[in-house]
Amino acid sequence: MTLLINIFFLLASVGLIVGIKLMGNPIRAKIGNVVALLAMFIAIVATDILLIQDSYKTINLILLISAISAGTLIGYYFSYRVEMTAMPQLVSLFNAFGGACAVIIGYNEALNYYHEPNTISALILISGVVLGGVSFSGSIVAMYKLSGKISHVNGGLYRYISKLLLVVMLLFTLSQLANSNGSLSLSFFILLISVLALVYGISFTLPIGGADMPVMISFLNAITGVATAFSGVIFDNPVMLIGGIIVGSTGMLLTFKMCKAMNRSLKNVLAGKTKSGGTIGGNKSGHQADIKTITSVEVASMLAFSKRVAIIPGFGMAVSQAQQACYEVHKKLESNGVQVKYIIHPVAGRMPGHMNVLLAEANIDYRHILEMDEVNQSMDQFDLAIIIGANDVVNPAAEDDQSSLIFGMPIIKAYKAKQVIVMKRGMSSGYSGETNTLFEKANCKLLFGDAKDSLTHILEELKKI
Repeated sequence: MTLLINIFFLLASVGLIVGIKLMGNPIRAKIGNVVALLAMFIAIVATDILLIQDSYKTINLILLISAISAGTLIGYYFSYRVEMTAMPQLVSLFNAFGGACAVIIGYNEALNYYHEPNTISALILISGVVLGGVSFSGSIVAMYKLSGKISHVNGGLYRYISKLLLVVMLLFTLSQLANSNGSLSLSFFILLISVLALVYGISFTLPIGGADMPVMISFLNAITGVATAFSGVIFDNPVMLIGGIIVGSTGMLLTFKMCKAMNRSLKNVLAGKTKSGGTIGGNKSGHQADIKTITSVEVASMLAFSKRVAIIPGFGMAVSQAQQACYEVHKKLESNGVQVKYIIHPVAGRMPGHMNVLLAEANIDYRHILEMDEVNQSMDQFDLAIIIGANDVVNPAAEDDQSSLIFGMPIIKAYKAKQVIVMKRGMSSGYSGETNTLFEKANCKLLFGDAKDSLTHILEELKKI
């Protein structure tokens, strides 16, 4: 029976690795999810067999099945209820649950120790709990900041509290490890350090600007992965260990990639600093943009006479839920012999992959989707670039305005297209708060209104041509 369980865990581990590998390609991401799901199912079955072997732990089997059922229902409810605009918040919430699990696992394991563990085991246990606690409370704060329910706060006080808590946790841990027969039992110490870690997660995340929250979520996700790996060491579980290592390492790689895409250092993100020493979100007041507007009828006419069209989606597309209407326009253009490509910035929307998921909802074939680096050198070959709700990721100020907060951030060079149409509800600035100098370019016109309604009107006009 032990051999069978080990084979199950091996299959689950391999399946998890293969599933995550497949998720690296959007075309195979769906099957990757299925493979990873089956791998986790095999791991759960192996765990069930372990519990069944021990007749004294029947109650654990009942609790396990109940927890899985409850988690499945909760996950299904949230996943279908959440709006596409709130997908990053949902990811942050799910990550918070992962951190909470690490804390619960650590505390439960501390309660089950009949004698004090050796120093290495205790350090692993404490580290997993601390990282899990930080990830839980930090992810909750990130979720609320992304949704706009927590505004920016004065970071000075919170950074001081964070440093103080970090020192306190370190001293407490060293004291506990040095004196295994001290006055604090392991379970009580784990409870105490968990509370400190939860408070630290809050004070650590609060000062970070809202525009940096996507990076922060990725960073916290990596922390959860490390906490899971520690849990895998505690339980001698290869699936948890491998899964935690993969999530931790890929989470950090994604964090660095996002920092590069935003021209930000991870150090400055975590310190809540911007180029100007303030907080991202300040707008340059007093500037009157010289813009040119256009109507849906005129846009339809321009599209009808174009040969190559680039569509650049952003958070505004998610807000208006315009992806399906956009695809209908795409199909009409394609039937008329127009080549249509979607261009996605690495941090378009609120997190990497946000726009990919949005377009996948409309069943847009991934062969039509290009990344920024694939097309920037040939943007001048497009007759028309239509920007739907994107702002900072197409702002030329990132290239030519050294005083801009986003200066140096790689952008989609939409301004190089022969003609540019920007769909906006109004003249509000992007997430950074910076004025978009693209709007004043000679080849750029703005189409005001809800993106979904505008695209619907454009489609109707195209059918008349």
